[in-house]
Amino acid sequence: MDVAGFFKTEFTEHHAVARASEAALADAFAKLLAACVAAIRAGGKIMLFGNGGSAGDAQHLATELTIRYKSDRAPIAAIALTTDTSALTAAGNDLGFEQIFARQIAALGKPGDVVIAISTSGKSPNIIAGLKQARSMKLVSAAFGGKGGGDMTGLADPLLVVPSDTTARIQEMHILIGQMLCGALEIELGLVK
Repeated sequence: MDVAGFFKTEFTEHHAVARASEAALADAFAKLLAACVAAIRAGGKIMLFGNGGSAGDAQHLATELTIRYKSDRAPIAAIALTTDTSALTAAGNDLGFEQIFARQIAALGKPGDVVIAISTSGKSPNIIAGLKQARSMKLVSAAFGGKGGGDMTGLADPLLVVPSDTTARIQEMHILIGQMLCGALEIELGLVK
């Protein structure tokens, strides 16, 4: 293996996807930020969910919001629907794995709340069921996607689709965009010192 060549190729692809994402996602990002600001100001919350690495991203971003991102400040109401093992396993066992997020959204969501689905493919049945549940309850149903958006297209608005088919590059952009959202929320909510 040519390690130096591999290293350079990975960075070259990363930079290309980052530039394409910057060009493609600014308007959708602004729309998501506005929805999150409105939800928090109205006493609502942000719920994040995903599978596998995207579950980890949901947890990471919820923690940045509830604890801190750049500044010591008041908490921002956010929850990752991937962390309650009792709820996940009960829903999976009793209702089916497809319902693990939808059921929690049905229990916790209120109109005006924001849900953010995170999925590289946009095809996971539990992600789609969660977005459908959120829409039925008049929650803001947003998503971070890739690979053209998959089945989230038409269910998530705003839908931030990273212009790539490479899972690793999509995930890199999801965490970048998510952390940008955390930083922008701190500023917009007047929480930075």
